Amino acid sequence: MANPNLIGGGRLTRQEVSGDRRGARQAQLPKGVLLKRLWKYLGRNRLLLILAITLSLTSSILSLYGPKLSGKAINAIDTESGFVDMPVVIRCVITMAICYLFSSVLSYLLNFVTIRMSRGIAKQMRHDIFENMSRLPVRFFDGYQTGDLISTVTYDVDTVNQSLSTDLLQILNSIVTVSVSLGMMLSIAPRLVLIFLVTIPVTVFFTKWLTGVVRPLFRKRSAKLGQLNGFVEEMLSGQKTIRAYGREKEVVDRFDEKNQAAVDAYTVAEANGTITGPSVNCINNFSLALVCMFGSLMFLGGKIGLGDLSSFVMYSRKFSGPINEVANIIAELQSAFAATERIFYLIDAEPEKEDAPDAETLTQVKGDVQLQHVDFSYDPGKPIIKDFSLHAKPGSLTAIVGPTGAGKTTIINLLMRFYDVDNGAVLVDGKDIRGLKRDSLRRAYTMVLQDTWLFHGTIFENVAYGHPDATLEDVIRVCKAAHIHSYISRLPQGYDTVLTDNGSSISKGQKQLLTIARAMLLDAHMLILDEATSNVDTRTEEQIQQAMWKLMEGKTCFVIAHRLSTIRSADHILVMRDGQVVEQGNHAELMAADGFYRQLYQAQFDAVS
Repeated sequence: MANPNLIGGGRLTRQEVSGDRRGARQAQLPKGVLLKRLWKYLGRNRLLLILAITLSLTSSILSLYGPKLSGKAINAIDTESGFVDMPVVIRCVITMAICYLFSSVLSYLLNFVTIRMSRGIAKQMRHDIFENMSRLPVRFFDGYQTGDLISTVTYDVDTVNQSLSTDLLQILNSIVTVSVSLGMMLSIAPRLVLIFLVTIPVTVFFTKWLTGVVRPLFRKRSAKLGQLNGFVEEMLSGQKTIRAYGREKEVVDRFDEKNQAAVDAYTVAEANGTITGPSVNCINNFSLALVCMFGSLMFLGGKIGLGDLSSFVMYSRKFSGPINEVANIIAELQSAFAATERIFYLIDAEPEKEDAPDAETLTQVKGDVQLQHVDFSYDPGKPIIKDFSLHAKPGSLTAIVGPTGAGKTTIINLLMRFYDVDNGAVLVDGKDIRGLKRDSLRRAYTMVLQDTWLFHGTIFENVAYGHPDATLEDVIRVCKAAHIHSYISRLPQGYDTVLTDNGSSISKGQKQLLTIARAMLLDAHMLILDEATSNVDTRTEEQIQQAMWKLMEGKTCFVIAHRLSTIRSADHILVMRDGQVVEQGNHAELMAADGFYRQLYQAQFDAVS
């Protein structure tokens, strides 16, 4: 479940992403495993599945009874005397019409049932994917482009859904048609059936071989399409920057490269996949030629009647037809298998570890935070923090400073338990956070991040996101404190104004003020500010400083700061450089030490001067 106290949006730096996860989506599952797991989804719709099988069986039997009746009608004609037994012919024709009519009606119902069943499965798959994604650790999402993940939730699920609604229907019909046709042919002329003992094995072995060739191609096609979607999502979200730097041509060129790669992968996969149908059709036509040749010899020898031969030929076509259809959908099935792999990868992705069975709920938070001899690394062998200790007393202000990429966010990730320490411990009110329930720990914090996040909804809903019971008066109060109320009041719909596309219609500063107001509405005892005023101008920043200090009163605060002038009164300052804590102390102590902090401070002072 999303943490309501996560006010802004943020992500780890690229250096903080573990490289061994980027190839994980190439994991391959055996076809048998995929079918077994898909069958579990089908099993959730047992009634519809049983109804579909019943309808398919009945419809196919009715349609397959036609050739038998056709043979009887032909046998009612005496080829020597020319006598026609019209009552038999009429009876056969009427029966055939009734059978085909009911078969058509049942086929329509079968289509309806199958579509409904496949839609239900697609809905369940999307639910399972999204539910598991909501439980995945922070580091997972930094290994993949957003568009690639979206492609799985939309395109890949639709591919599987299409396969279930069409291919499954064809396979059901094919099984029944082949079985009944074989039975009919055996009842008419068992000797002629021996022909298929040669052609069917050839078809099976050829199809199996081609399947092994085609499946990796469709897996590559899905991957290339996911990469294309990821690139498009990334470029569309950065349109202003692209235009500001005049990089439109370069972006279009890169898009053309990725688009061409996707087209090439699609073309190769489809071209190889479509070989199956014509090849199997050729084998089936060869078997039909053999049936006609040997059947004619049997007719001339008086071993089979003309009507029976006609029925056998029709049944042989119905017997071979489904095999050809199945061969034609082999390509679609391989595409569906490739999509299914990507779906199950997201469903199977390991979520955050469950809370310990004896985990406590953090209540009556005082805000006493300690880091005791903490060691931590994102990647084994590349330590970020070594033997680091810190004690933030209740109501104290701890600032974390350093150049960009120094690893300041790492401390926050450990406090929120987005990552667990390798050695040492993080304590809140004297309790190791690994023994606390994550939800209660994260609700004890309020975060305002540099990267703002607003969802599609009204301004009121966005501000009250972490406090569903908040009244309009509560929202107005915090918006006034954040100096955003006057702007909202000037909007035509006021607090009912709908924000779309992450608030793209308002400025970054206004979005930041809304997230600050959102934080003010919460009653958390610990506060994390990740350069929360970086997107507002100096005058606005000065206006909201008092409100921010009021927000911080009585709370244990951790502030990631770039403007060092704003944290001079901090109780404790951590100075980070190249992923290491190089200095710590208060402002006066660090200035007196004449170290890296003093260099940073004087550099900013000189820049302002």
